[in-house]
Amino acid sequence: MKKTDLSKFDNSWYKPGAGSFKRTIWYFVNVLFFLNPWNPVSSLKVFLLKLFGAQIGKGVVIKPSVNIKYPWNLKTGNFVWIGENVWIDNLENVTIEDNVSISQGAMLLCGNHDYKKSTFDLITGKIILEEGVWIGAKSIVTPGVTCKSHSILAVNSVATKNLEAYTIYQGNPAIKIRKREITE
Repeated sequence: MKKTDLSKFDNSWYKPGAGSFKRTIWYFVNVLFFLNPWNPVSSLKVFLLKLFGAQIGKGVVIKPSVNIKYPWNLKTGNFVWIGENVWIDNLENVTIEDNVSISQGAMLLCGNHDYKKSTFDLITGKIILEEGVWIGAKSIVTPGVTCKSHSILAVNSVATKNLEAYTIYQGNPAIKIRKREITE
């Protein structure tokens, strides 16, 4: 087995969008007010996210134990629901449009590594959740994926490619299982 020289790992091209001081302060704010399961106050979380550069719409609900990597890379529309234990690992921009639900334990993952290279280079990509999207509990959206309007990623599924509008996806990797019909 070939040994990898760890001194070759160089992801210096990646810029997190804020200096180390701001990232350090955010780390502690995130631990105290977001990851902390004893803080149910959504309005305080919204205020703190805005303070750190997030663009947050009205009526956003953020449940306890949510982990947000970099708020300055987060933009939400109106009436967004972010459930317990959601992890938004937004190394890149994450855009969440109006009326989106991200269920408990879901993960929006903007980074990965190139397993084909011995240096395991960082790969990043933006995530967009268009209007009316529902990300099911314990599901994962991977780097560069757009979930089109009113698509659903079912419980414990992994979106590795864009999801079509008004379509339900399930599995790992997620595959199209049927159309979503909305009745009023």
